[in-house]
Amino acid sequence: MDEATEDFIKLREISFNTLHPDPRQAYAAATLLEDVAGVLELEVVDDALLRVRYHILQTTLADLEALVEERGFHLDNGIIQKVKRALYRYTEETQRANLGCTKGESNCTRKVFATSYQQRDHGCRDERPQLWRRYL
Repeated sequence: MDEATEDFIKLREISFNTLHPDPRQAYAAATLLEDVAGVLELEVVDDALLRVRYHILQTTLADLEALVEERGFHLDNGIIQKVKRALYRYTEETQRANLGCTKGESNCTRKVFATSYQQRDHGCRDERPQLWRRYL
């Protein structure tokens, strides 16, 4: 992969609470997240820690954690995990906003490439005003 593509690939950890009735939450969450669009790789580090590699233009850590919590898993809410989670969400949200993705848009790959194409100087633009284009 080139450097530009590597900027869109994120490697994060999802930490689960160990005081849950299911002591192996990471394994169950891995089976849930393996079919999510944008998730490239899942690695269960231990029973309560899941390492996720994903493409930021297709999904975010906030989306993945929301999906996991929606299915009844309990995330670790220690102070360090809360700070990490807030930092990751802020940086991903900012990166997506800089690329032209709105907050509610889950998959904005097409929009990013269209914006990039429009900004590039490629010689395919018609410099005439819209009104004049109909007459030629």
